[in-house]
Amino acid sequence: EINYLPHFPSLSTQQTVSTRHIHITQDGSAEYKRQVHKQLSTTRLRTLSTQMSYRLDEGNGRCTYHIGVEDDGCHSLLDYPSISESAWILESIARSLNSIVLERKMIQNEILVRVEEGDEEHKEVLTLTEDQAGVIVVEEPPVLDNHIHGSYHNAEDEDNEDEEKKLGSEAGDDETTPEEEEKKEEKDGKDEKPKVKLCTEEGSYTRCELTIQRVETHLLDPSPLSLSSLSRGSSFAEGVDGTTIGTTTVLTRKLSLKNPNNVEEDTESASSTSSKEEEDPAVDATEHGKEDHPAATTTVVDNAPSPKKEDPTVSTQEQPVSVQETLSSRNIRVAVVGNVDAGKSTLIGTLTTSFLDDGRGSSRTAIMKHRHEIESGRTSTSSSHLLGFRDTGETIAGRDKIRSNKMKSEDEIARASFRIVTLMDLAGHEKYLKTTIHGVSSGMADYGLILVNSRHPPTHMTQHHLNLCCSYGIPVIVVFTKVDGCPDHALATSKKELAKLLKSPDIGRRPFAVKNEADVDTCVGKLQVLAPMLDISCVTGEGLPLLRKLLFGLPKRRRHEKKVNRPFELLIEDVFNNVPGVGSVVSGFVNAGELTVGTTQVYVGPTDDGTFLKTVAKSAHIARINTTRITAGQSATLAFSLNKEMRKKLRRGMVVVKDNPTSTRQFDAEICVLKGEGTTIRESYQAYVHILNVRQTAFARNIEIVNNNALGLPPSHGAKHDSEGIVLRPGSRAKVRFEFAKRPEYLRPGMRMLFRDGRVRGVGIVTGIPTAAA
Repeated sequence: EINYLPHFPSLSTQQTVSTRHIHITQDGSAEYKRQVHKQLSTTRLRTLSTQMSYRLDEGNGRCTYHIGVEDDGCHSLLDYPSISESAWILESIARSLNSIVLERKMIQNEILVRVEEGDEEHKEVLTLTEDQAGVIVVEEPPVLDNHIHGSYHNAEDEDNEDEEKKLGSEAGDDETTPEEEEKKEEKDGKDEKPKVKLCTEEGSYTRCELTIQRVETHLLDPSPLSLSSLSRGSSFAEGVDGTTIGTTTVLTRKLSLKNPNNVEEDTESASSTSSKEEEDPAVDATEHGKEDHPAATTTVVDNAPSPKKEDPTVSTQEQPVSVQETLSSRNIRVAVVGNVDAGKSTLIGTLTTSFLDDGRGSSRTAIMKHRHEIESGRTSTSSSHLLGFRDTGETIAGRDKIRSNKMKSEDEIARASFRIVTLMDLAGHEKYLKTTIHGVSSGMADYGLILVNSRHPPTHMTQHHLNLCCSYGIPVIVVFTKVDGCPDHALATSKKELAKLLKSPDIGRRPFAVKNEADVDTCVGKLQVLAPMLDISCVTGEGLPLLRKLLFGLPKRRRHEKKVNRPFELLIEDVFNNVPGVGSVVSGFVNAGELTVGTTQVYVGPTDDGTFLKTVAKSAHIARINTTRITAGQSATLAFSLNKEMRKKLRRGMVVVKDNPTSTRQFDAEICVLKGEGTTIRESYQAYVHILNVRQTAFARNIEIVNNNALGLPPSHGAKHDSEGIVLRPGSRAKVRFEFAKRPEYLRPGMRMLFRDGRVRGVGIVTGIPTAAA
């Protein structure tokens, strides 16, 4: 007969009550686990991961797991192997959440077995020991090595350390008293006592306390063990002892294990000998070189693809950075355009999932939004996808470690990345050209990827996409896809035709073939003059490493972080009304300034009558991560407090600002009519205007010939006067006053514009807003 303990062994009665309260209400950073079994299903792993993520959020990035403790606070009476295996599984789950184990305490000798003599038989009763000095507490090292490149402690710890340093420096001049010296000697004597070993035999009742800390940036190396192996029944004992064959050999290679204090020397030597015999000698030498000599690890990192020294955003590898900084100053936005059969979605799916395509569109199905896109194979909407890189150039991509049939979420990629490349998938079909132009106009792209099907010469849509990128001043990178099985003469013909387009006066780029990594380093800083050309295949993987290296080495072109001191401005790109439990949510790009959510009042608009809605931003997300502050250069979502009538007025093309803004229906712009097909522009000319996220029909009300224009171009030519006024021809430059046809919009001088009437007709810059119209 066993009487279970009425209370937690090492806690007082009051502490037990508070701990029970936290556990029952599911609030707080403490979690109690009796045992985590080694044979876990995918569903159970997902549940444990979600639970740990919640505990980390509740503890502001830090939580504590009590293993070997029941829900009511009683000791579970489990032995050391069961507790060690549970701790190892939880540590692996923590690593998948970009977290590390700061402290791992093993506690024994808390249970005292007492024999009571009865009339007929003896009873063994388990009771609490009253001798706390006999309780063994051993701090074991984590099973997985923590390769941290920077600091990870909380801000509160920093403040406490600073205060201690100040106090220590102030008291450093004082002389120590004899009593203090005696205390120091006593402490030194205590530290010199021999280390206590834990008992690993059955019946050694043990519990464990794990302190887990989240590292929200690229500071943490990838987990050396995939959690999918946990669901296949891998055990902690196999990874440490290495006594089994098969799965164990793989585990010992992947795991950089630190043997706990309780493992005896004979076991260590036997396990190391058996593993050396089974493993490859070259692999074994490499593993021991990394563990014994830290310089070996440094050498490997130095040989990996490294960023350019000229880029100031990569010079602070040892300093920890936040996710917000990664998503703003270290985020490069790349627009992917091309003809309908070029393979844009397939390339993005292959890069972000790290899985090759099967030749029938398996990669593109992972990133497409709508069902009709998957069925037809044509992208009809614009979407963004994150491609993360570590500081060594290694990509953070692939399937989720816990949910093997799903991709990693954006927050996981953002937390683990040193640099992020946002790939914007745009439509390629001609009937979706309006959507593509809007995506390039409002996407704030740093660079453009022009995809060309190597088996067919460039089409007129490829020329439109080249002209579109060059109209906005976006450097282009040409990628020839589907080179596997492509005839040599067809590829040569495609390159020859595209070289003619690049050398044309409208584009003015020199083609540059990228064959190796040296060519990548050559063209990275000269993209305003050169147009790199790469040959890739998403089926065989040819050329993909060069493309990844090129994307990683691209310098940041748009410095939105320099606009932080400007008034806040968010360009709304999408609206979600009636989100359950939230309300109205808008998503868009933060063009300037910064905003702290919660109490700051903002203005959303303009509406159809030109007014702005005054509201409060309740919450904000960046890359699916909840945050309290958003800054310039980030793609963010905001939740507003709006009633039903105000929700109906939300639309795409609006802005969110803090200062009381004004809307206008008329604006002045200096335009340049592009050369190409015959175009005649005169007063009352109607065109569809794109100004960042604004798109609406506008009329030309007044036209003036201006030779000293804001663009700094030579004097205009092609403009003529006739009986009906000034007529603009291709190549003409003029100052035009436009008027929106439907509703007023929010504009300010300096915005780049593009107008079209089926085809792109011209580009320009907004120079002013009439006072009467403002």
